[in-house]
Amino acid sequence: MFEIRIICAPADTERVVRELGTAFRTGEPRTYPARDGRTRVYVTAEHRGPEWPTPEHAYEDAPDVLDALAAVTATAAGAECFTHLDRAYYLRKAAVLDRIALAEGADWRDDLAAEAAADHFLDVAPAPAPCDPRAYVRQQYARWAATQERETA
Repeated sequence: MFEIRIICAPADTERVVRELGTAFRTGEPRTYPARDGRTRVYVTAEHRGPEWPTPEHAYEDAPDVLDALAAVTATAAGAECFTHLDRAYYLRKAAVLDRIALAEGADWRDDLAAEAAADHFLDVAPAPAPCDPRAYVRQQYARWAATQERETA
């Protein structure tokens, strides 16, 4: 978190605060008159991180959990032992385990499996910045699913 101080014409204050809000997550602006007739604006801000989709949005067009699990299992079963599978496999595996952990009736073991799969996906496809592994899986799954829809259309 950091503090931004801007000195601007009083007529520009509202526009400046609005533009800062699009670039950063900001607190309430504090305005004071400057000695020369302009306005001093102080805003507490922090960098905007990536926007994380909700599970509902990330998995809205995903196949049924059982079908997704069967596809992941079939891919793993068809591979030679110790074969490194592609990024899409680890993403789909982490996504289906995340969906299972989010389902009604899930318990701590489901959460543990989803977190382990998400951590492994981060090992295979590192995030550009530190983040919640399961949120990253949801973001990447939503992007991957959108590209799959375009390729099949």
